[in-house]
Amino acid sequence: MFDDLPPDLARLLTLRVWHAMWLQRIDTKIAALQERNAEQEQGQKNRPQEPDWIVELGIGNGRPPIEVHVGGCYAAGKRRRPVPRDEARRLLTSGVRACTHCTPDAQLRILD
Repeated sequence: MFDDLPPDLARLLTLRVWHAMWLQRIDTKIAALQERNAEQEQGQKNRPQEPDWIVELGIGNGRPPIEVHVGGCYAAGKRRRPVPRDEARRLLTSGVRACTHCTPDAQLRILD
């Protein structure tokens, strides 16, 4: 049945040790991946909710607002802060540029 196994006891015992070591490595890797997946799921659950409106801020003293974005806009820069709907409307009506990708002015129904 197992004709491909070594014929002597020393090599069979060595083979058994190698297999045991491989099983231990595999079990360790499985446990690490399960822990990592659990941590990622926990991180997804604990992630704060995405804001509805974002204002992109400039560089310099006071960091003036540059552009208004919808919450999930991919074009928003790294210098940003969430703003409520009323402040987004106020910024757009005061002359702050609206993002051309997510068009917050159209979603807030602000006409030129």
